[in-house]
Amino acid sequence: MAIIDFVINSRVPMQALPPDWPGGFWWHWLFFTVVIIGFVLTMVMGFIYIERRGMGYMQSRLGPNRTGPFGLLQPVADALKVLLKENIVPTTADKLVHWLAPIVAFAPALMIFAVIPFQDKALLADLNIGILYIVAISSVSTVGVFMAGWGSSSKYSLLGAMRNVAAVVSYEIPLVLAVVGVVMIAGSMSLNQIVLAQNIPFILLQPLGCLLFFVAGCAEINRSPFDLMEADSEIVAGFHTEYSGMKFAMFYLVEYAEALAISAIITTLFLGGWRGPLLPPILWFVLKVVIVFFVMVWTRTTLPRVRIDQLMALAWKFLLPLALINLVITAIQVLIWPTALPWILVPVNFAIMVVLILIWSKFFKLGLGRIEV
Repeated sequence: MAIIDFVINSRVPMQALPPDWPGGFWWHWLFFTVVIIGFVLTMVMGFIYIERRGMGYMQSRLGPNRTGPFGLLQPVADALKVLLKENIVPTTADKLVHWLAPIVAFAPALMIFAVIPFQDKALLADLNIGILYIVAISSVSTVGVFMAGWGSSSKYSLLGAMRNVAAVVSYEIPLVLAVVGVVMIAGSMSLNQIVLAQNIPFILLQPLGCLLFFVAGCAEINRSPFDLMEADSEIVAGFHTEYSGMKFAMFYLVEYAEALAISAIITTLFLGGWRGPLLPPILWFVLKVVIVFFVMVWTRTTLPRVRIDQLMALAWKFLLPLALINLVITAIQVLIWPTALPWILVPVNFAIMVVLILIWSKFFKLGLGRIEV
C-alpha cells in the first residue's frame, strides 16, 4: 500500500505556475492560445497516424508507410491533397450557412482546451465552473453539424445531421450524470482542482462513471461503433456529404479534435491528469491522452456498428439508468466519507459496476432483425 501511495501522490519537483504566467493577462492569453492551437493540430496529426497504422496492425495489413519515415508524413500529405481540391457548393445550397458550418463546428472543439490543465495552473483559464463550461461549449458544435445538413440542401445531409442531433441530445444526459459523480467526490467543478483532488485516481473510485463517460462521449463525437451518422452503407457520408476541399478538411479536423477533447477530459477527470512520478507533468498528460485514444481505436476495430434504433435504446434504456444508480451510490459514499473516499472502496466500486452491468443487461435488449428508421 505504501508503494501505491508513493506512485499516486508523488509529483515532479516543479512548482505550480503563477495564475498569470508568463506575465500579464495578454501575454498569458497569447501564450496559451498559441499552445492550445499547436497542441490540438499536432495531436490531431498524431492521432490520424496512430489510428491508421494501429488499425493496419490490428487488421493484419500495413497501413500508410510510404510518405516519410514509417509513414509519419502521411497526415501532412493528406492535408495538402485536400487543401488543393476544388471547393464545390451545391447550386441550391444556402451559401452562407454552408460556409459557416465548419467554423461553428470547429470553434467549440478548440475552446474546450481553455480549461484543460496541462500542469498545475498551466491552463488558459482556471474557471471554478470548468465542467459546466465544457458541457455548454461542447454542445455548440451540434449547431454546426445541423447547419451543415440544413445548408447543403440535401436530404441525405439533413438526415445525417438530425441523427447526430438526436444522438447528442440523448447521450449528453448520461455523460453529464457521469461527470456529476466526479464533482461530488472532488468538491469542485474546476478541472485543476479535480486533478489535485485525485490522490486516488477517480477511475478507481468511479469505474462505472468512467465507462459511461467513455461510451457516451464516443457516441456524441461519432466514433465507431456509433458512427452510423456518417456510415457509407447508411446515408452516403452524413451531414458533410456535400462538402469538399478545405471545408471537408475542417469537418475531418473537427472529428479528431473532438476525440482529442474527450481523451483529454477523461484523462483530467478520471486518470489524474498531469500527475505522475518521474516524468514531467506534460508528458504524463500526453501519454494518458494517447492511451485513451488508443482504446477508441481498439473499440473501432473490434465492435460492429450499431443501428440507429440500437443507438438510441442504448442511451435511454441502459446508460441513463446506470448513470442514475451510480450517482446515488456515489452520493451515499460521499455522505459516509465526507473528507476523502478510502482505498477499500476501489474493489467495492468495481464489484458494483460488474454486478450492475450483468443484471441490467438481462433486462435490456438492443433488438433483433432489420429495422428501418
